[in-house]
Amino acid sequence: MTMPILYSLRQCPYAMRSRLAILHAGQIVILRDIDMKNKPEDMLSVSPKATVPVLVLGDGNVIDESIEVMVWALTQSDPRNLLYSHDKNQLPAMLELIRSNDVTFVCALQKYRAASRYHDDNKTEHRDTCCEWLMPIEQRLSQHAYIMGEQPSLVDYAILPFIRQFSRVDKRWYAQAPLPNLRAWLTKHYNDPTFSKVMVSYPKWKKDDKPVVFGDV
Repeated sequence: MTMPILYSLRQCPYAMRSRLAILHAGQIVILRDIDMKNKPEDMLSVSPKATVPVLVLGDGNVIDESIEVMVWALTQSDPRNLLYSHDKNQLPAMLELIRSNDVTFVCALQKYRAASRYHDDNKTEHRDTCCEWLMPIEQRLSQHAYIMGEQPSLVDYAILPFIRQFSRVDKRWYAQAPLPNLRAWLTKHYNDPTFSKVMVSYPKWKKDDKPVVFGDV
């Protein structure tokens, strides 16, 4: 069967979470890192929404929502049990927390980043909104090493790219923010070799380029 193709973008948090899941699942894909200012027709023809990630499976089926890419990868193989298969109630809870991140936290984060970029007086207000969402995460991390328990889960890798963005908006403030457990959690992920593999920079894909194999290689 043809190897799946993943259209991606190194710094996009949605694409980042997809690559994290693919690596943790031990899957192998052809990686096409795209230029968002010059989106390839090959990608647009299979996913008109025109954003990454887009995963084209070997049978021609297309997955173009990042969480669906993550779940697909981990359904193929989940050696670290990131889906917490020992407790069937956990996956719905994880998906609900991720949905809350994608709707509530990401909205506040976008406003916080924009306010910081343009020196908006509402920067502190937007940061406080982010912190309101983060405090329950901080509380969870005060009780165990990862968000859902003592072992990492789908949630950790789904929200990691967004926490990374948050930490970089105002590094001086973040370094002393009342989020010590979140900082330790983020540092732990940074020190994981898998994260380094996810952040490797690849040339932007062109039609006749040699395939870039990404995953358990």
